[in-house]
Amino acid sequence: MFNTSFLRIIICFAYLFSSGLVLYAQESERYPLIPKPVKLVPGKGYFDITAKTKVILDNNNPALKTAAGFLIELIEHSTGYKLGYGNKGNHKNSICFSIDNTIVNDEGYQLSVTGKIVMINYKTPRGAFWAVQTLRQLMPPDVETKDGHVKNLTIPAVQIEDTPRFAYRGALLDVARHFFSVEFIKKYIDALSFYKINTLHLHLNDDQGWRIAIEKYPRLQTVAAWRKETLVGHRLDVPEKFDGKPHGGYYTRQQLEDLVAYAGKHFMTIIPEIDVPGHSQAILAAYPNLGCKADTTYEVSTRWGVHKEILCPKEETFKFLEDVLTEVMDIFPSKYIHIGGDEVPKDRWKESAYCQNLIRTLNLKDEHGLQSYFIGRLEKFLNSKGREIIGWDEILEGGLAPNATLMSWHGEKGGIAAARQNHQVIMTPSAYTYVNLYQTKDRKQEPFSNGGFLPLEKVYSYNPVPAGLTPDEARYILGTQACLWTEYVTNERDAEFMTFPRACALAEVGWTSLAQKDYNGFLRRLNYNLRHLDKMKMDFFKYYSNAN
Repeated sequence: MFNTSFLRIIICFAYLFSSGLVLYAQESERYPLIPKPVKLVPGKGYFDITAKTKVILDNNNPALKTAAGFLIELIEHSTGYKLGYGNKGNHKNSICFSIDNTIVNDEGYQLSVTGKIVMINYKTPRGAFWAVQTLRQLMPPDVETKDGHVKNLTIPAVQIEDTPRFAYRGALLDVARHFFSVEFIKKYIDALSFYKINTLHLHLNDDQGWRIAIEKYPRLQTVAAWRKETLVGHRLDVPEKFDGKPHGGYYTRQQLEDLVAYAGKHFMTIIPEIDVPGHSQAILAAYPNLGCKADTTYEVSTRWGVHKEILCPKEETFKFLEDVLTEVMDIFPSKYIHIGGDEVPKDRWKESAYCQNLIRTLNLKDEHGLQSYFIGRLEKFLNSKGREIIGWDEILEGGLAPNATLMSWHGEKGGIAAARQNHQVIMTPSAYTYVNLYQTKDRKQEPFSNGGFLPLEKVYSYNPVPAGLTPDEARYILGTQACLWTEYVTNERDAEFMTFPRACALAEVGWTSLAQKDYNGFLRRLNYNLRHLDKMKMDFFKYYSNAN
């Protein structure tokens, strides 16, 4: 008797447990949202989008029209019909945008979907745009198609309240090591903004190439933008092999202005990086007078790794950089300009009589102090133009510039030090955010890479607030970003493959609170969510479940 009763209890428990799993799976399929919202209450039924559906705006803010216009265009491309704007008084069969100043965060929003109406409450148009991306993820994946043949476009009923954990949620694309087309970058922006990533960090120069046209210095385009060949295989391979093929390219001012405008329509900021004083061999190939060694000929590097050839802190160098940065600022309206500052070997400065005399004249301790002086000069210039600098964590060497924001990539140590000095920090430790590393231990199914191992689960596990910080210090952590370095990423397909879905995981790291994170739940949502990327024709990595 006891055994029979116990068996019944076990069966009931198993039934309830399995039913719960089924419901969880169904909810993941019905609401495959990444990043996970703060609060989601499932509803019954669907809102059907038809040719008669209207979009209703509560004001004429151009930025709000941009957010709503994105939705209208998305639906037009997939269905063939263009939604019109309706009157405020008639809300039936409509998608309504309404400003709500009780929403605390500028990027926050509230979304209500019933069978009759979609209501989007927002504080700023950016919040409205993120609500549109949530709607986009709730629609069938075919909404991403552009052939106008989708006949059934529905949104499941739901109530959502949402706000991001961090203000800075970024992705770095290195276009210096390998050049990528403007059209590809636009595709990249569209996929990133789909996951509420709000910043694209463009790494525009390195030892191997310069990628932005500067009117005052044309040799940056004709010389620095091109290398004669590229190393094949890993940089430590012996003997070295090269492909014998010239590689390069640069973006014109018009192209970059178009890119900035495109990003703006996705409520994304592009932060340009001009990496100095290190990573500057391509600059020196065009303008050797900016180096520390007189009568020296340089070439755009064909190898990877850290190079000893760096800019000399002469007045003509600062004049060059101020001219370049002035043109950069004319193109990019971003609050921040990234000035690099990483991996600066001091060999040439130690050998230079000019540098040694400058150290004595300025009463600096050593070459690290000279680097701090170099970065400080750039910061003072950019601050005078209303901009602020971001630098990699090596700008801590010799003392941090007064108003600098630090990007911490050597683990978390630099970020902790900067936060304790009351400086803002973006956490990008390579062990968790460098998506150019391998995704599985079975490397045969992946493109050739730098090495290392960064599976999806490890990316998702990251917490940008280091454990050692006090709550007051933690408020200086602005957020995090995925970094795609392209020494070994030679084409657009591989760039997509390395970025996604790890950028999806980092998007949730940047948006969703720690208490709500759940890797298994994330995987269930991801399995359905990636169907959208597939329809966008993104060649993402598909073996993430077996990465370990």
